[in-house]
Amino acid sequence: MIIKSMWVAAALALGCATVAAAPASVTVNWVGDAPAMPTGVSWGVPWAQGTVQKGQSFALKGPDGKALPLQAWPLAYWPDGSLKFTGFATVAQAAGPYVITAGVVADSGPAKLTVQSGSGWIDVGTGAAQVRVATRGTDLIQSIRIDGREVAKNGRLVGLLQQGPDPEQGAMPARAPFASNIDKVTVEQSGPVRAVIKVDGKHRLAQGGRSWLPFSLRLYFYAGDPSIRVVHTFTYDGDQQKDFIRGLGLRFTVPLREDVYNRHVAFGGQDGGLWMESLQPGDLNADPRQVAGQKIDGGPFYGRRDGEKEQLAIWSDYKLTQPTPNGFNIVKRTNAQSTWVFADGGRRASGLAFVGDVSGGLALSVKDFWQSYPTAFDIRRADSREAELTAWLWSPDAPAMDMRHYATRAHGLRATYEDVQAGMSQAYGVARTSEFTLTPTGAVPARSRLAALAKAGGARALLSASPAAIHATGVFGVWAPVDRSTPARAAVEDKLDATLAFYKQQQDERHWYGFWTYGDFIHSYNFKRHVWNYDHGGYAWDNTELGTVLWLWTSYLRSGRADLFRLAEALARNTSETNVYHLGPMLGLGSRHNVVKWGDGSKEGRISQAAHWRPFYYLTTDERIGDVMREQLQSDKAMVRYDPMRLAQPVLPQDPKYPGRIRLGPDWYVLAGNWMTEWERTGDTRWRQRIEAGVDSILAMPYWLRSGVNNGLNPDIGGGKIGPLKGRGSMTVGYDPASGKLFPIPDPIAHAQVPVLYNLSTIQGGAQVMFELVPLLGRKDFAAAWLQYARLGEAPGEVLLKDKATGTEGADAQYVEKAQGGPRLAAYAYAQTRNPAFARIAIANMSRWRGASPRPLAGPDVLNPTGEALGVSTNDAAQSGLTMIESLALLGDALPNELPPSPSPPERPGAK
Repeated sequence: MIIKSMWVAAALALGCATVAAAPASVTVNWVGDAPAMPTGVSWGVPWAQGTVQKGQSFALKGPDGKALPLQAWPLAYWPDGSLKFTGFATVAQAAGPYVITAGVVADSGPAKLTVQSGSGWIDVGTGAAQVRVATRGTDLIQSIRIDGREVAKNGRLVGLLQQGPDPEQGAMPARAPFASNIDKVTVEQSGPVRAVIKVDGKHRLAQGGRSWLPFSLRLYFYAGDPSIRVVHTFTYDGDQQKDFIRGLGLRFTVPLREDVYNRHVAFGGQDGGLWMESLQPGDLNADPRQVAGQKIDGGPFYGRRDGEKEQLAIWSDYKLTQPTPNGFNIVKRTNAQSTWVFADGGRRASGLAFVGDVSGGLALSVKDFWQSYPTAFDIRRADSREAELTAWLWSPDAPAMDMRHYATRAHGLRATYEDVQAGMSQAYGVARTSEFTLTPTGAVPARSRLAALAKAGGARALLSASPAAIHATGVFGVWAPVDRSTPARAAVEDKLDATLAFYKQQQDERHWYGFWTYGDFIHSYNFKRHVWNYDHGGYAWDNTELGTVLWLWTSYLRSGRADLFRLAEALARNTSETNVYHLGPMLGLGSRHNVVKWGDGSKEGRISQAAHWRPFYYLTTDERIGDVMREQLQSDKAMVRYDPMRLAQPVLPQDPKYPGRIRLGPDWYVLAGNWMTEWERTGDTRWRQRIEAGVDSILAMPYWLRSGVNNGLNPDIGGGKIGPLKGRGSMTVGYDPASGKLFPIPDPIAHAQVPVLYNLSTIQGGAQVMFELVPLLGRKDFAAAWLQYARLGEAPGEVLLKDKATGTEGADAQYVEKAQGGPRLAAYAYAQTRNPAFARIAIANMSRWRGASPRPLAGPDVLNPTGEALGVSTNDAAQSGLTMIESLALLGDALPNELPPSPSPPERPGAK
């Protein structure tokens, strides 16, 4: 790829320059450490527009210059039909770099990947393992074989339904077991290197036959790699008042052939630690080969001799439970009639369990194991012919999963910033995605290998192009690689790093972990209580409020830092599932910030929009996040059902030409981003046409992107009458989901559309969508409308109308300075006009922003030693972080060598 200067690349992203053709060649390297063993890996690479055409073949060379097998497929297209992103897959281990070039793919070598279908099954051979996937019934994986020997079978999802909450006292509610039942199996990919099989179904109760908890599960296979990656999603569709999940997991049966003293159990500990022992461990004179998991011949006290007192105990059942993020226990017992014995414990288990004998076994790992507590591993009947290994995503030893709201009464916006709406605090339709790695073995693996498997299962192996190479292609809007070339730039980078470091620290010190919450941040901080507002209405879990996901992804993109990738991945995985409705009437909408992830009454597309998830999908090729983005194509229908202004703005007489109301910002920006994503993923121009139907409608409105209706006050918000709010309104328009057209709505007082401002318009992903969409469309008229919005901020209507003719109003930048998101828009206006008045606003904002400067906290004011940063909220961190990143990219040489002194006390952009 050709690396361009920062300014040229920023201008390219804004549609100010054309990309010169470059060869289809890029260098990729590991994100973080190279894997300790040959590992199947999938990743995405972007290309500059016009440089790589459909049908292009690719070759891959390792760091030794030798060709490696490679599989490639298109992920996205530019408007001219050239490739925008390509997905790749290989099996690799060595530290990079790796080089992708246009060329002929290398032969996959002796490891051949095969996929064959039969009646009720699909057989996958990787060259290292043979796997039979079922296409009906309970078992998802019927069998796994190594060298023709079955080492695992009957892989199925299992759980326990509890019919009511845990009681304060008295009898426990009834429980019923359930297991997976397959509805549909799809081979999504079958290539020389990688195969992907998707299994869809529901869980079925053993008694009564009730089907519930829809699941989708993808199995990933790589040529030559015995491990199988599993991405599992379930969606809650129960009654949260009575359907409590007591346990949920993945279970396998593991055949055992050897004597009990040659059978072994292992659990991953912390920091590379491992607990492993034989079912019949030796005494002080034990054979060291047994301790290492190798075959021994036994001895006088080994074996099973019924009635014989002189023998070593044989242990049958084992459990590792992680009930909190800071502690796990291992227990074992000889049989179900005997007590559990404490074996060992620790703080944070790595998330791996193994059971098997010297002839074979199964290692099963869970990604983010301790972070997603309460988790557990359970091994039963290991002294019999078949052991049972279960990885519990929700441990049956923990309290029942409680999906209810945190309160039975409303608390209100003015009291707790909580948007309470009757019947809307519903969990029905939210989901959770978890990841497993299955590794069949032909023997008991060495301790070092089991520890390596635990580490590999705990983090996604990923290859990536460098920040400079990704940036040069013009993807992902406005950003630039980290640049400390001047004192001014270094000062801003230091603030950005300090803020990210503070949130990393807070995640751990404040224990932002848990099955439904790991990855998310808390919205705001209480400096008197010295706690984040975990219990305070709408100030608790942030969800995707002011672009937190985009802030983390952009921070990773520009730095390439593995720790930031892990933060962004966890946040995106969590919020894309737990705050988004994946079925039911609210399909495609998301839940605003709240004490309970889905508890707030506000259900809007801005929370669930595809713009949040695009970097995750394109950088990793993750099919599940691709599903979530595609679900967003339904969000406009849900917006019609759940009018986003139903409380803030009373419903006005409706024109029969349109069935619903939305706001230009953020709602139409959200829809345009969803359609843009599907357009680039498929190349289907119908989605572009939907966008342009909206564009044409906007351009026909009197005030373009500031056309709307003044807010009518609602009694719950504080007014109780309809009236003008000094231009503070919403960009509310009529919307027809059949055509994508927008319709003007007359203001009830002015009897015409009026110029309005709306604080949420561009600060929840809207600006980032527009930064990408405007150059993609290539329409000068729409570019002019967007530039007007950026330049004129709070300008009155007469200025907006005059500017439509002259295009030159507000040259002194007076109207954008105080607008919501103004410094970012001022930087954009400077990049387009080169007018230094706009640059000065963005630069002054850089000088004012402090970032995070934590101070230590200890003693009786806090439970544990930690830190707090005055003036920092997640709104401020996300919006200021994005604004700083975008301003650095847009200002170019207008940024002085050193930042001027702050002209005023620090402001908190994004705070509401």
